[in-house]
Amino acid sequence: MPRRPAKPNGIREIAIALGISIGTVDRALHNRPGISEQTRERVLRMAKKLNYSPNVAARHLKLSRTLRFGIFLPERVAVFFDSMRAGMRLAAERLTTTAPLELQFFSFPRLGDGDVECMERARWRQFDGIVLAPGNPSALSALFRREDAPPILFIGSDAPLLGRIASVSVDATVSGNIAADLLGRVLPEAAKVAMVAGDLRIQDHSEKLRGFSASLAVHAPHLRLLPPLESHEDPEEGYQAARRLFRRHRDLGGIYLGTANSLPVLRAADEAKLLGRLKIVTTDIFPELIPLIETDRILCSVHQRPFTQGRMAIELLYAHLLGLKTVPPVIRLAPHLVLRSNLSLFADGLDQDTQLPD
Repeated sequence: MPRRPAKPNGIREIAIALGISIGTVDRALHNRPGISEQTRERVLRMAKKLNYSPNVAARHLKLSRTLRFGIFLPERVAVFFDSMRAGMRLAAERLTTTAPLELQFFSFPRLGDGDVECMERARWRQFDGIVLAPGNPSALSALFRREDAPPILFIGSDAPLLGRIASVSVDATVSGNIAADLLGRVLPEAAKVAMVAGDLRIQDHSEKLRGFSASLAVHAPHLRLLPPLESHEDPEEGYQAARRLFRRHRDLGGIYLGTANSLPVLRAADEAKLLGRLKIVTTDIFPELIPLIETDRILCSVHQRPFTQGRMAIELLYAHLLGLKTVPPVIRLAPHLVLRSNLSLFADGLDQDTQLPD
């Protein structure tokens, strides 16, 4: 009888042979940071010895067991992250027809606050893959130094110096560009404008400010940008900061709310009798904003497509672990502009799993 060729092995077999984690093997095979060169060389030697094949690794995972993803997202802002979770659940339902997939969700207070502690409590290294909304990169860096860390995908923002496999978010710089461009068009005369961000330590928020200020300088030099305000996604902090802003600058012409946590600022604007006079650009879309856009008390909203971000994050991490395709390290979605004229397209999808078309 002719001898059958040796069966190629996958990531799991390499990990078992060396007594290390699947995450460590994944980092070595894809040349990502977080492991020593000695470990990387051991993995590559064993991969060659075992006749490693990514496609066979995919077949093995499909047949052997359920993949488990740990999802770590903030509680604030719920309107944004709940939509993201819905997109993840839909992706998982669709993907289980190919190979079993289980999502476990965990929450921490807000971006940059309690994320590491939450992951440790959840024993995050038990999962095959992690989806995380990153906050403070310096606090997260210790996680990426662990050789037993599973592959991590960032969502909503990025920290490119850490060893994540990829990041999925809206293009925050373009979001800021759009807001500045619109305010420059509706405020033709010299005026003051302001921006409220969540936390400028977070890349997504700082990129919005960078895009906003750069576009103002080029396309609307007649507008004067005041120092940015940070709400830290705290409703009371955002409300009080807005009240001070409106008291000190009664001649304010426009404001860009670069966080979905906009309701406290809008409440302060309403109390100051500024809704309808002040040109306001908000972020994302949720029920409370709909009547304000319909009645022109809000100029428009820049939608970050959290549902699509969530769906894509699960699909990409799944494809990466199964070796189905090469995942690009950075995925930036184009933001959607919500105006009174196209509001129905967004409002009709608020309570539906499908949300908006990609």
